[in-house]
Amino acid sequence: MHKALLKHINLPQDLRQLKAEELPVLAKELRDFIINIVATKEGHLGASLGVVELTIALHYVFNTPEDLLIWDVGHQAYGHKILTGRKTIFETNRQLNGISGFPKRSESDYDAFGVGHSSTSISAALGMAIASQLKGKNKHHIAVIGDASIASGMAFEGLNHAGVTDANLLVILNDNAIGIDPSVGALKQYLTNVKKGTEKQDNIFEALNFDYSGPIDGHDLPLLISELDRLKTVKGPKFLHVITTKGKGLKQAELDQVKYHAPGKFDAKTGELPTQSALRQPPKYQDVFGETIVELALKNEKVIGITPAMPTGSSLKYMMEEIPDRAFDVGIAEQHAVTLAAGMATQGMIPFCNIYSTFLQRAYDQVIHDVALQNLPVIFCLDRAGLVGEDGATHHGVFDLAYLNCIPNLVIFAPRNAIALRNVMYTVQLGINFPIAIRYPRGRGHILDWKQPFKSIDIGKGICLKEGNRIAVLSIGTTAKTIENVISSLEQKDAIGHYDMQFVKPLDEELLHKIFKNYEAIITIEDGTIVGGFGASILAFANTYNYKQTIITLGIKDKFIEHGTTDQLKQLQQLDALSIKKKVQNLLFTLNNR
Repeated sequence: MHKALLKHINLPQDLRQLKAEELPVLAKELRDFIINIVATKEGHLGASLGVVELTIALHYVFNTPEDLLIWDVGHQAYGHKILTGRKTIFETNRQLNGISGFPKRSESDYDAFGVGHSSTSISAALGMAIASQLKGKNKHHIAVIGDASIASGMAFEGLNHAGVTDANLLVILNDNAIGIDPSVGALKQYLTNVKKGTEKQDNIFEALNFDYSGPIDGHDLPLLISELDRLKTVKGPKFLHVITTKGKGLKQAELDQVKYHAPGKFDAKTGELPTQSALRQPPKYQDVFGETIVELALKNEKVIGITPAMPTGSSLKYMMEEIPDRAFDVGIAEQHAVTLAAGMATQGMIPFCNIYSTFLQRAYDQVIHDVALQNLPVIFCLDRAGLVGEDGATHHGVFDLAYLNCIPNLVIFAPRNAIALRNVMYTVQLGINFPIAIRYPRGRGHILDWKQPFKSIDIGKGICLKEGNRIAVLSIGTTAKTIENVISSLEQKDAIGHYDMQFVKPLDEELLHKIFKNYEAIITIEDGTIVGGFGASILAFANTYNYKQTIITLGIKDKFIEHGTTDQLKQLQQLDALSIKKKVQNLLFTLNNR
């Protein structure tokens, strides 16, 4: 019977006291620890299970945190966190006021670089390595990157630069043939051929001046330790190719690697997911997009679907299954996705480019330079807009309204429900001569019967949902439902008007003039940053036309929002129904006592 090891390990220096033959026992304990907590607390499971041995080996061989270890994306860093002082608080992972689901510099000295988006590790580690050289410091710099992330342009930019330096950099490729969805592209096929020993071309990494070794079994601890010890003595940029299995150690996670990337709650012993409720539920917004684009594409042969590595998360997988020749997963390549769509638009196609709001930030120049400047009719469908919950600051889609608002030619639309999303998709595929961003949140709406006959939407027009006589609430997107609930709970509900403006750009100025002429005060609400967003546009409109009403803008405060449930974060941002109700009541009280 093996003695328990993990309970005695709080930091890597404790790990280094173990004998090498004890490490496989620790690996089993570490896997069980991750499974048991994630089963009840939720989180990213498969990636962390796949790198347990690699995590142990890295902290065993290298002198972290003096030696700098950078995890790409960070989905796989749970074992790292547990071994670096956060074991006793790991159950707070991704919870409000708990530890982050990703490496975070302010959380631990062992988190050398804050991550969350992909393909940053090589550039960051190279920057650290060059800085160490300049300061005369002799330390190691390790970037761990996956086969999906390394196909991204930024990763190649880092490799390209590193290859002409003599920096003490070790790039470790964690090759499991999958990101969130299976990896795609020519590089994926190249890596597959390398693993099989059928690759006949020159080694691409050796061609970039890296000392290449591998591929080796990433679950063989003695081999990993031996090779890492050897690489410590090699000068200059080095590359270790490691083969792992995502979800290793949990049968269901190995068999269904997409679902068990972040499976939610599950049975820690059996791995089984809870039985889905038989009750009919409103659809997820991503599924409204996914089912609608299939419906449109079957009738309109010009409709194209594009996503950068998120076919399951965006539900473009439905189109990829039904109309594969017009649906494209381009891998983790947001810049390419945008300009690919732009190229298609020049040829009369109708590209729906589906990118999470937070990831479109990575292609900002392409949105401006390749799409908007040329006024090309690319349709951006921005999933996960607004607060997304437990993934936290790196993933909240709260900046899109602000960063898109300043771009000429670009129309910005936020549907208040599934029907509006469906209808705007129908409208734009009929033919537009401008680019448009359609942004919608994570999760489900509230309408069951959403597959209603298509209706065209008037571009740039808002809608009066309820007339009032004192305060006008102007909402954008799915915040409309919260406002409806607030108004219905008020005693003075007749005083409150409610307008779904629909378009942040262009604003419906005709409707706004009517509103400002008929109400004493205005409240704007958005699930995006107040700075530069929808409310700021309303303030600018009022200033332009010299309106003097009190205007209150509600939205995300000027700070990065951490992790927690969406409901908790809305309460903290005073965007929940109760907080908004108090704002309205206080404003009514002020108006009544002028």
